[in-house]
Amino acid sequence: MTFNDLRDKLFANYEAGAITDADLVQIIEQAAQYLNLQTLTNYAKSNKLSYNGAKKQRLNSVTIGSVKFIINNE
Repeated sequence: MTFNDLRDKLFANYEAGAITDADLVQIIEQAAQYLNLQTLTNYAKSNKLSYNGAKKQRLNSVTIGSVKFIINNE
C-alpha cells in the first residue's frame, strides 16, 4: 500500500464516519511522537537557545495551522 492509498483510505473512512475525530487526534499524536515534533519555543527551551537563535538555525520544520513545529527526530 502506498502513502497515497493509505491517505485516501483514511480520509474516505473519516468522511464515512468510520473514523472519529478522537481517532484522528490519536493518529496525529502518534505521528508527532515519531517525528518528535516540538514548537519552535519548546525546541529553543530544550536546546538552551533563545527563540531568535532557534529561528535562525536551519531546521526541518512544518507549519500546521499557524503554528510552526520543528521535526527533531535525529
